[in-house]
Amino acid sequence: DTTKRHIEGRHAIALDCTIDEAKNTQLEIPFKGNVDPAKLEKALSEYADRIPFIIVTITNNTAGGQPVSMQNLREVRAIADKYNKPVLFDSARFAENAYFIKMREEGYQDKSIKEITREMFDLADGMTMSAKKDGIVNMGGFIATRRKEWYEGAKGFCVQYEGYLTYGGMNGRDMNALAIGLDENTEFDNLETRIKQVEYLAQKLDEYEIPYQRPAGGHAIFVDASKVLTHVPKEEFPAQTLTVELYLEAGIRGCEIGYILADRDPITHENRFNGLDLLRLAIPRRVYTDNHMNVIAAALRNVFERRETITRGVRIAWEAPLMRHFTVQLERLSV
Repeated sequence: DTTKRHIEGRHAIALDCTIDEAKNTQLEIPFKGNVDPAKLEKALSEYADRIPFIIVTITNNTAGGQPVSMQNLREVRAIADKYNKPVLFDSARFAENAYFIKMREEGYQDKSIKEITREMFDLADGMTMSAKKDGIVNMGGFIATRRKEWYEGAKGFCVQYEGYLTYGGMNGRDMNALAIGLDENTEFDNLETRIKQVEYLAQKLDEYEIPYQRPAGGHAIFVDASKVLTHVPKEEFPAQTLTVELYLEAGIRGCEIGYILADRDPITHENRFNGLDLLRLAIPRRVYTDNHMNVIAAALRNVFERRETITRGVRIAWEAPLMRHFTVQLERLSV
């Protein structure tokens, strides 16, 4: 969402080449975050001279925390080389992606997370990372590239907007914490502890027949709000409505990954309703127990059981022109 809006903020167009299967939340395939090679090839064949780069999100947050296979990353690299285009990774949850490659892709069961990570990044020209995710820190991030001209160009922006090159706007304590976090979170046991907790919550939702993006993602459960609040019209934002209802039910804070996050079309200024409308339940690392997961599941069950009575949603009272979901002001609609 933020990547797309940065692109659109520069008056460019972001072409989404995710596989179509990602939109079917009840379909269970191992790598729903994959790029569709045919879509990518078509985009490049039509607009090659206007496309500066290809970016792959590992894992794919908007599709429900879904991973990208190593084979798919190789396919993207091959197409990029064919058209002489650089490849970047949006790497906030790269370690989770490596975990799923190890667990789901043939030939990687005996490789370490660090080995898989190195193989992944060997296929990219550059990367960006919000380190608050798989870096396990409370603040910070970085970019990296193997292209010297990109590095030299970024240096100027770093000094203007962030700080000197040796710290880039981060203090020493935060850089040390990030180094440790990257090391710890590329260990299998650390990743598995958190991902198994997400799977546990998914099993509880299965018991209550609550639909979510399957299979369970690495960092969160993404409840399919359009299948839960079937009486709330899309213009009243079902996922945001479900987020509110869950908070009122049990004080549980979720996050809408759906129609409000999708922003308006930059040309028509109409709301975009062509994607998924999900309630994300992100699970912090090293914080909650399985009993907390039971409370979340029970609260969702309570909302689910009274879903037929929820017929109105919310309206936008105020929104920013870019990335509105971070600051949007909403009003609940009465029956």
